[in-house]
Amino acid sequence: MTNKLKHIAHFILLGALFAGSSAFAQSVVGSKHDFTAGGSAQATTGETDQVCVFCHTPHGADTAAPVPLWNKVLTPGTAYQRYSVLATPTFDSEEAPVGSVSLACLSCHDGTQAMDVVLNSPGSGGYDPAGAEIDSVAIDSMANTPVPNLGTDLSNDHPVSMQYGGGGALATDLDGLFSGTLGDPDFEAPVKATINGQAIWWVDSVANNGTREKTDMLLYSRTDLSATAEPFVECGSCHDPHNSDNQAGQQVSFLRTSNAASAVCTACHVK
Repeated sequence: MTNKLKHIAHFILLGALFAGSSAFAQSVVGSKHDFTAGGSAQATTGETDQVCVFCHTPHGADTAAPVPLWNKVLTPGTAYQRYSVLATPTFDSEEAPVGSVSLACLSCHDGTQAMDVVLNSPGSGGYDPAGAEIDSVAIDSMANTPVPNLGTDLSNDHPVSMQYGGGGALATDLDGLFSGTLGDPDFEAPVKATINGQAIWWVDSVANNGTREKTDMLLYSRTDLSATAEPFVECGSCHDPHNSDNQAGQQVSFLRTSNAASAVCTACHVK
């Protein structure tokens, strides 16, 4: 490549970086999910500069976890107290045991282990099937911090591992906007697509273009209550762990989109 072409390529790269600066600002890097010294988590460590290792590993992942290459020890789903114990009369969805992506989220947020316990620590020879801390001095206290520590009693949190909209949507439905009847009509109809022979669902939240995007409310396929897969609400329905916690000038706790005027709530709930 000539020097002239190199300069042109350099300016193109700079333009792309500046054009994507808003996306970069919403990256996990530097966010409260970044436990390295460059992050803004409540506790950080200088033991590693690897941002992703606190959740993911390229080798030795927990294959039982319903998320890619999960690097943490999972708590059994039956250990959690669910929202249904409140017997709220308006709660008309069936609950499955806590599972799917919610179980992965809770492997950090249930307070049963420190935030930096991983199966495969950075570097060579760091694998421990029982899990081990990356930095027991700097991050151990995170397990006792009230805000990220939800505990195992989830009855005071938005229900997870529950049928979306009281049930009714199934993998056997045609792809596209659900045209059947949900068990609870006070929910927006979900959208379905089929990828690799598997049904996926979401609720359009911003563009309403029938294409699943990170800013949509994602629903998760489960067969716990039926032989046919159906959509469930999980932690990841509203939260994107890779999104920074400051969108449009609001502290939104890794929500998939801004909650201005309760937009996250009304994306699913008809109110």
